[in-house]
Amino acid sequence: MKIYTKTGDTGETSLYGGTRVPKNELRIEAYGTVDELNSLLGHCLSHSPADRICGILNAIQQQLFRVGADLATPEDAKARIERVDESVILELESHIDELQEQLPPLKHFILPGGSTTGATIHLARTVCRRAERIVVSCHSREPVNPMIITYLNRLSDLLFVMARYENQQQNEPETPWIPDRKK
Repeated sequence: MKIYTKTGDTGETSLYGGTRVPKNELRIEAYGTVDELNSLLGHCLSHSPADRICGILNAIQQQLFRVGADLATPEDAKARIERVDESVILELESHIDELQEQLPPLKHFILPGGSTTGATIHLARTVCRRAERIVVSCHSREPVNPMIITYLNRLSDLLFVMARYENQQQNEPETPWIPDRKK
């Protein structure tokens, strides 16, 4: 089987279910950004994070394929897919609670950074936030599964906690944000 189909050579692509749309549609931008996030998480894994983080990142990568498929399938499509539902959101919340219990409470904003893996997870968090913004914009124009918005919002929270956890595992101190108080 060839990897190229030539069906996108004119700037259009197919949604799941067959509808052809321009490649600059917000829906395409949304699931393309989710794909970018998934690739960035693969990059995080290449830095050999703590075992607990590896397990969670692997699960998230699987979930992000589900998110992408959901975004690529219009609500009224006859195609049957597994939509994002509350179960994956509850799983993210469980991970947040578990990891956060092992971290000192935040008393100030922190700057993204730390170890290579921690900094990369912080970067993934910002890509996740961008994906969330694009999905919100898309949803304001055409219906998408609203659970995707909740999922991406919760995922960005988890990525923040994971970055802190990974930095703690690497003995990398957090750098507080010190506001410039000049008047």
